[in-house]
Amino acid sequence: MVDWKRGVRKVLYPAYEARMVRRLPDSLPQHVGVMLDGNRRWAKAVGRDTAHGHRAGAANIEPLLTWCDEIGIQVVTLWLLSTDNLNRPAAELEPLLDIIGDAVDSLADQQRWRLHPVGALDLLPAATAERLKAAADRTSEIDGILVNIAVGYGGRREIADAVRSLINEAAAKGTSMSELAESIDVEAISEHLYTKGQPDPDLVIRTSGEQRLGGFLLWQSAKSEFYFCEAYWPDFRRVDFLRAIRAYAQRERRFGA
Repeated sequence: MVDWKRGVRKVLYPAYEARMVRRLPDSLPQHVGVMLDGNRRWAKAVGRDTAHGHRAGAANIEPLLTWCDEIGIQVVTLWLLSTDNLNRPAAELEPLLDIIGDAVDSLADQQRWRLHPVGALDLLPAATAERLKAAADRTSEIDGILVNIAVGYGGRREIADAVRSLINEAAAKGTSMSELAESIDVEAISEHLYTKGQPDPDLVIRTSGEQRLGGFLLWQSAKSEFYFCEAYWPDFRRVDFLRAIRAYAQRERRFGA
């Protein structure tokens, strides 16, 4: 019975997805943030170890970017590792960092997308930070989707880093504290975020059924739309992605009003 159902899905889903793409309106997101959540729970559900779950999740990144290419999304932010995750036991963290590094190297090898690391790289092992920077250098001239690779990322840390950068810049110019206080506004802080110069995310997708931000793009997502998907990240399919895009397109955006 299970094999029969899978066969039916293989036949019906491509037609269903094609129809969804044809019916997508023009009001599509320019920037999509994705919280790739559920790798560990997926691994437990299928009776495998945590590393297997992370590898399965890493393998689903390239398909996601291909789906984004298909509908013309310009910026994608992928949250792969939070600052809190850096406190995990070394037995789990070290393989995870290797898997992330391999995934980023593979994306860079494709020469299809422009990779941009975002996060506190100084908190990462030097070898991991160097792999992320090298991938960014190798793809800096690519005319494709800008892909923010959020590793060692936390929203509170990003805002603190932005304020620190703003203060250091002012100090280097000899700006007094009173002058600095007068000059600080939303735009000034935005210019020092990891994503400076980029549009804020229109849509944020979180997989695994969790309905919380957890610190993802806290500043940038103030006016974003959110879509929560029950599927664990390794099981996230093209049809799930298209449903998220369709849900976004059907909403009346109020931009915080």
